[in-house]
Amino acid sequence: MKWAAIVWLLLLVVFLAAEAATVSMVSLWFAVSALVALLVALLGGPGWLQGTLFLVISAVLLALLRPLVKRYVTPRITATNVDSVIGSTGLVTTAIDNVSAVGQVKLGAMEWTARSTSGQPIPVGTRVRVDKIEGVKVYVSPAEVPANV
Repeated sequence: MKWAAIVWLLLLVVFLAAEAATVSMVSLWFAVSALVALLVALLGGPGWLQGTLFLVISAVLLALLRPLVKRYVTPRITATNVDSVIGSTGLVTTAIDNVSAVGQVKLGAMEWTARSTSGQPIPVGTRVRVDKIEGVKVYVSPAEVPANV
């Protein structure tokens, strides 16, 4: 085995290891190019051809396939059910008092432990809007009720 084939084999292993460690879909294209250069080296191709094929194939695969893989294969971040609660409105079922660490809000069919975003107490029966979630607590503020015109 020639020294060039050993170098391409080592590069192939390094690129595959880097891809496995990062899953960034960048090193994969270099690994494919190193494989092609390795095959050319094993078939006795000159060094300039190996290097040129490595560079050209890497550039082409990176430019053409990476955007497609990012669009169709890379997982997208989707909002969870908890994230969808932010901005929703509910009804105070137990008076909210941050100092006493009490308060509950009904959001849809679920009861949540609640705290006031502003720190001001909120009485039972008040319509509130969820501002944020921290752990299992919702932070709420009184919802603006449109005036009847």
